[in-house]
Amino acid sequence: MNSKATQALEAFQSGMNCAQSVLLPYSTDYNFDDNLAYQISSGFGGGMGRLQKTCGAVTGAFMVLGIHNCKKYSNHQLQTDNNRILIQEFNRKFILEHNSTNCDELIACNLNTEEGQTYAEKNKVKEKICEKCIIDAIEIIESLIK
Repeated sequence: MNSKATQALEAFQSGMNCAQSVLLPYSTDYNFDDNLAYQISSGFGGGMGRLQKTCGAVTGAFMVLGIHNCKKYSNHQLQTDNNRILIQEFNRKFILEHNSTNCDELIACNLNTEEGQTYAEKNKVKEKICEKCIIDAIEIIESLIK
């Protein structure tokens, strides 16, 4: 596991959501404020505010890819075009690994119900599924931005 994945995992285990955990390890590389990144990504955990839509690890990765392209290209059109390319490739690779990018499909329970919370805790969903999604998101990002 690379150092970014280790940082992301430590962040997640300390209580950050999956989007925050993926975004924050890149703050030094791209020179952005940790606190602002923490705040911006705070609503994306649990599949966007626990709506269980797009996985927070995925949305965090999309944020990193956007920052990467905006730092790399000064031209807005190049930023936009390359964001689409990298996000679509990230999405393809993540789906190959996990069969979905949707939180509800990834974790197979409803976090908004008592039964879902019990299931998640009993089956160690955070440790077995969410942590893997975070690590895989970092690894895919790294493969795309080299």
